[in-house]
Amino acid sequence: MSRSLPQSSNFELPTMLSAVIPVYNEVESLRELHRELDEVAREHEYELEIIFVDDGSTDGSWEEVEKLAAEDSRVRGLRFRGNFGKAAALNAGFKEARGEFVFTLDADLQDDPHEMPSFLEEMNIGLDVVSGWKKVRHDPWHKVGPSRVFNWLVGFLTKVKLHDHNCGFKCYRGEILGELQLYGEMHRFVPVLAAARGCKVGEVVVNHRSRKFGHSKYGFRRFVKGFLDLLTVHFLTGYGQRPQHLLGTLGLVSFFLGGLGVFALSAWWVWSRLDGVAGNELHLHERAIFYYSMAAMLLGAQFITVGFLAELITAYHMKNASTYSIRERIGKECQTE
Repeated sequence: MSRSLPQSSNFELPTMLSAVIPVYNEVESLRELHRELDEVAREHEYELEIIFVDDGSTDGSWEEVEKLAAEDSRVRGLRFRGNFGKAAALNAGFKEARGEFVFTLDADLQDDPHEMPSFLEEMNIGLDVVSGWKKVRHDPWHKVGPSRVFNWLVGFLTKVKLHDHNCGFKCYRGEILGELQLYGEMHRFVPVLAAARGCKVGEVVVNHRSRKFGHSKYGFRRFVKGFLDLLTVHFLTGYGQRPQHLLGTLGLVSFFLGGLGVFALSAWWVWSRLDGVAGNELHLHERAIFYYSMAAMLLGAQFITVGFLAELITAYHMKNASTYSIRERIGKECQTE
């Protein structure tokens, strides 16, 4: 269902939009997706570029992209030598995108291009990232259930509360994408990474359509990898520039508990010797708690030491790296850094 251009009195039509679309064995849906994107662009008079990133397809998807590019000058394509994953495809597409706003869509037709005006209306109120929310999903239960748990966990750990972090339909301000480096499975955490740099993040309900062609590329391993990546993102966004705050805290807690155990056991031994209660039968090295306490102290010391090493590595690599995000510049003297 098509939506008209937002009627907000201060809505500003962007100069150009970019659609970055990762492709992996989606030959049957590419032409229809292009047709719908073209329909939306013509209806709302958008200047639109379409960037297909072929992530090692083996079904003729690249040949279809070549045909579309020959027919439409707005279409560009990137082809990987192999299957490097969605994050790599998006990262490559972001580097090519020239639009003021950059959309990401899946190539399987489940994302409805006619929702694009809704994203732009949200962007126009000052947001930097707008994520789609598939409120009504046409996916099997074994995908919906774990996804909801995952979304709650992401919100709990990162404080970026979205209903659907996994939704591939998103819109970004083009100016912030150069500050984000995607790898592994980090594509689902782009709003989290952006929020960590001070960007404003929101969401909009989108129409989620049933899959017409092919099958889902994701299995159970996706959730395992997603959880591990969540831990990585939580560490990078929370302690990436201050690792000792996490490692040192764990080290101090462990060292304190271990020391407390050794002190309590030693005090008990001294009291027993002075009081003559089982003094000859009590040997510290025969008590398991003694070894647990010593191990805790050693573990704590290791955490603190590793924390110092992490701080040294971070300080070395952050010498020439930007730790802030500039939203706007004004004045001729501020045009260069």
